[in-house]
Amino acid sequence: MTDTGFEPLCTAAEMRAAEEAYPGYPETIPELMERAGAGVAYEAMRVFPHARRFAVVCGGGSNGGDGRVAARVLREAGREAVETDVVEGADVVVDALFGTGFHGTPRPDAAALIERINNCGVPVVSVDVPSGVDATTGEVPGVAVEAALTVTFHASKVGLHVAPGRFHAGDVAVVDIGLDETRTAVRRATSALLRQVPRRGARDSKFSAGSVLVVGGSPGTTGAPVLTALAALRSDAGYVTMAVPRDCLSVVESLALEPVKRGFDWDRAAEQILESADRADAVALGPGLGRSDEAHALVATLLERVELPVVVDADALFGLAPFSRPQSTILTPHAGELARLLGRESAWVDAHRLEAAREGAERFESVVLLKGAGTIVQPPGGDPVISDAGPPSLATAGTGDVLTGVVAAFLAKGLDAVTAGAAAATAHGLAAALAPHQAGLVASDLLEELPAALG
Repeated sequence: MTDTGFEPLCTAAEMRAAEEAYPGYPETIPELMERAGAGVAYEAMRVFPHARRFAVVCGGGSNGGDGRVAARVLREAGREAVETDVVEGADVVVDALFGTGFHGTPRPDAAALIERINNCGVPVVSVDVPSGVDATTGEVPGVAVEAALTVTFHASKVGLHVAPGRFHAGDVAVVDIGLDETRTAVRRATSALLRQVPRRGARDSKFSAGSVLVVGGSPGTTGAPVLTALAALRSDAGYVTMAVPRDCLSVVESLALEPVKRGFDWDRAAEQILESADRADAVALGPGLGRSDEAHALVATLLERVELPVVVDADALFGLAPFSRPQSTILTPHAGELARLLGRESAWVDAHRLEAAREGAERFESVVLLKGAGTIVQPPGGDPVISDAGPPSLATAGTGDVLTGVVAAFLAKGLDAVTAGAAAATAHGLAAALAPHQAGLVASDLLEELPAALG
């Protein structure tokens, strides 16, 4: 399934359906449990080969059953493994308290035990999902285990890749327990998705390889559209035009060699920009544009009149009113920007990322690319894609402008909005990971790495 560029991510209900489809179920539950528990034991020993003492904390459900099998297999392998709530003194703790069926907030006694696990000072291996994490949404309404390793079964779970759940998962290992492959609603983008991005061919011209128009810039923020334009070129677009306010033109000319530059006058901005759109295949709207009344009006006019795919970013998102247009549209907010669009608090978006992205996509009839740890690409009325390739070094100013340029280039090459957004987020993350340094990474560092990320 990863050959298509997507890996399936199971919800709790999808995992339950896969188990129930196994021949002989429910009589074959012990067989599945044996494979799952053994997988936990082997992965725990592989990752922590010098650990001798394992405290295995087992709940009362099937997750606890997996833990008990893991404890037995560890003992058979010569390790000391005790099923206990006493976690102090162990080399590794195995968390088999709750499974994929958990949702809500842990009861006080369970919450206290989770706190003890988190404070014991040794690595934790979680069985299927860290206890306290919602496997379907990644939401963590109460306390949750902080795992160094999560061993999950059949397919990875949505909640292990969507924040805040992903922050609790540590490394994720998937163990095959013999279930048939099933279709899942949520998919994870992999590097193989970048094979779907068209490359320049022998018959291409600079225009047929993808032409991007970048609209943005204002005094003090001219760097934003420059980063976007250069990122589009580094993402293999053949031709990029920058439309910036006329008083920014000289600065932009000095910062960017390859893009064509066009200055516009605010009293005739829409007409001048539409002229530049004649030869474009996609538009990047908003980087550094400012939040003036003129900018706000220009965004609304262009969204109405530009008959091209558009990626809406940064200042173009400020005060954006719901709209409808037949062409592909991608909004690229971070949590704070999406919160403003939805009339919510940023903390709510951070706690309910899937729900927030879905609400935004429906309200604006657009694909929402919610940036952050575990980027979510959510189409209206469709299923989300998760891209979690980005390292923490991306949390710096300007990297979002680079991402906008990559999205625009992929739209200009003819990819549909969901594929373009997911592929762009993946390329963006891989470029950051390829940078020779992570501490002190700046947005322009990504430009040099984008071609290598595309392969």
